[in-house]
Amino acid sequence: MKKVTKISANSIAVNPKLRVAAYCRVSTDSDEQMVSLEAQKAHYEAYIKANVEWEFVGIYYDEGLTGTKKEKRTELLRLISDCENKKIDFIVTKSISRFARNTTDCLEIVRKLTDLGIFIYFEKENINTGTMDSELMLTILSSLAESESISISENNKWAIHKRFRSGTYKLSSPPYGYDYVDGHIAINKEQAQIVKRIFREALSGKGTQKIADSLNEDGIPAKRGKDWNASSIRGILGNERYIGNAILQKTYTDEHFNRHHNYGEREQYLIENNHEAIISKEEFRAVEEVLYQRSKEKGIKKGSSKYLNRYPLSGRIKCSECGSTFKRRIHGGINNKYIAWCCSKHIYNITACSMRFIREDAIYQAFVTMINKLIYGHKFILKPMLQSLRDVNYSDNLSQIQKLETMIEENAERSQVLMSLMAKGYLEPALFNAQKNELRKEATILREQKEVLSRSVNGGMTVITEVELLLKFTARSVQIDSFDEELFKRFVENIIVYSQEEIGFKIKCGITLKERLVI
Repeated sequence: MKKVTKISANSIAVNPKLRVAAYCRVSTDSDEQMVSLEAQKAHYEAYIKANVEWEFVGIYYDEGLTGTKKEKRTELLRLISDCENKKIDFIVTKSISRFARNTTDCLEIVRKLTDLGIFIYFEKENINTGTMDSELMLTILSSLAESESISISENNKWAIHKRFRSGTYKLSSPPYGYDYVDGHIAINKEQAQIVKRIFREALSGKGTQKIADSLNEDGIPAKRGKDWNASSIRGILGNERYIGNAILQKTYTDEHFNRHHNYGEREQYLIENNHEAIISKEEFRAVEEVLYQRSKEKGIKKGSSKYLNRYPLSGRIKCSECGSTFKRRIHGGINNKYIAWCCSKHIYNITACSMRFIREDAIYQAFVTMINKLIYGHKFILKPMLQSLRDVNYSDNLSQIQKLETMIEENAERSQVLMSLMAKGYLEPALFNAQKNELRKEATILREQKEVLSRSVNGGMTVITEVELLLKFTARSVQIDSFDEELFKRFVENIIVYSQEEIGFKIKCGITLKERLVI
């Protein structure tokens, strides 16, 4: 016989409250900052308890500590540990910069907590990692990481330039035909014979692709065991290092970390007789003349590509697997031809890169989709990103610039005092000269450091300008229904191909937005 039991209303389980914690931080232990911390703690305790669907877990706070590295903040680490131990469901914090000034750490923490099903609400930016698309959120935070990296990159460049000027810069990798031996460049005799062969064949009238083909047929590997191609041959024939010289800073990296050939945009440094030559200067110049004459006959100018601006996508599509540029091809039969873009390395050697071709019409459609997403969602994509960039780019660097300016002024005052003491006969000439030289060196270093930081701030301002322009366009535009070449060139730096089904548009403001390819 069936048994029926009545369940009263109050015995039905209710949804548990969301366990919410707050995280606060101040960067110094001054009295003023401590007041700020107490205000934050009081605000978030009241804020969390005011929500009837939330359960107040507690407040985690670090005081008198920098936010640069998460390893230095014990309370943040304790917060993460409690999340891993299922004690917290949701986190509230003031802003991205308060949560983690090092946005690489911020990305890592967001990913870790998202995987645990725990989300963060950044009050200032009005960003909730649980309600936004996670990839979009990480894209915004990644743009902040790039702005931070600009400062680190500029400091590295400053150190490299000092070694350029002193002639002490060590080549990152010696060219084919040379090895590093005891810290110095020495000729690799076996490879040097190949270099001489390449120059001989170029003088005999062989083209660069034919030279490459002959080396591959003879089973001679290029650098790192790769196959030869026309580009690698041209690189050898035009490399001044084979006559013993070295030109430094042939390439440079811009504020978006894109590498460019240096055609006069940056200063260069020539070191003559830097190492032992493999090719004579006369033979090198003769080959240079042959290459110049051949390029002149074909209408190709040095420092440019014949087809660089022929199509909207020319030179702008990069392979994520091997880094090569994609080339335009015509695919299909007589009645169903279509335009495709193929990885140049895959074209020459399928085994060297497995990346398949992508259709041009699919790229165009993906661009339309990406722009329309930005137009539709500019308020919660670009606006918080712009505000975050403005917060990140200035405070630390401008403060450091101000300190350097003060130090430069103090250096000038000490120099003036030194001059006065010398004029009054209180200092011996030898002591005066020694101290004067020390002050000059110190002033030079301070000015160079200030210049690096100023460039870093200017680079950040460039990113902000690009975001502002993109935000202005998307806020005033309607959805587009077809590919716009001018729009593409204005906002897109390049396209990264991840697979035959997915590409990423690297926007000039620094973010990369992924899109699916659909035909």
